[in-house]
Amino acid sequence: MEAEGLDWLLVPLHQLVSWGAAGAMVFGGVVPYIPQYRDIRRTQNAEGFSAYVCLVLLVANILRILFWFGRRFESPLLWQSVVMILTMLLMLKLCTEVRVASELGVKRRFFADFDPHYFWHWSSFADYVQCVLAFTGIAGYITYLSIDSALFVETLGFLAVLTEAMLGVPQLYRNHRHQSTEGMRMGTGHPLIPVAQEPKVGCLHRSGSVSEFSLSSLQTHL
Repeated sequence: MEAEGLDWLLVPLHQLVSWGAAGAMVFGGVVPYIPQYRDIRRTQNAEGFSAYVCLVLLVANILRILFWFGRRFESPLLWQSVVMILTMLLMLKLCTEVRVASELGVKRRFFADFDPHYFWHWSSFADYVQCVLAFTGIAGYITYLSIDSALFVETLGFLAVLTEAMLGVPQLYRNHRHQSTEGMRMGTGHPLIPVAQEPKVGCLHRSGSVSEFSLSSLQTHL
């Protein structure tokens, strides 16, 4: 009887904890980029941040959303990908504006030039959006045609996690090339991201995706 009498407290408390966990899962991955964004905006210097980090996360999360259409996983993880995509677009917009403002007299580069030497180093944020939309359209069309193939869906999930596991590579390369970590916030290095991603791997595995689980240790250690 006493346990039943506490139901009025335990049920809403459990619901509150569930909402809190879902919120942490959705927004936890973008937290390290907030101080980085503020630093770039304050100093008007984006040299310490590699824009290829945005590329990696955009590709990984677009692939994960497409994977959702073939193998449904928990909604907070889907929204996490949406929030991360929006965050990376905001980071790209700021970095592009700052970089272009400092490149006076430099020839403008555009996505429509299709110059591989200047890939992901364009002069307008609109060009990045065009590239993301083009990738999303092509990947989405291929997914639409192959959605009934279990092998394709598993491969899509594998590629999503594999891409995100390489998240640290662009920043490490940039730091090595410049022999400096100046301008890089330690949060983007990224201690919070593996913590935020571990529940995602577990939930996707419970949904039946072996490929999403297979790279969990690699992603955590990078």
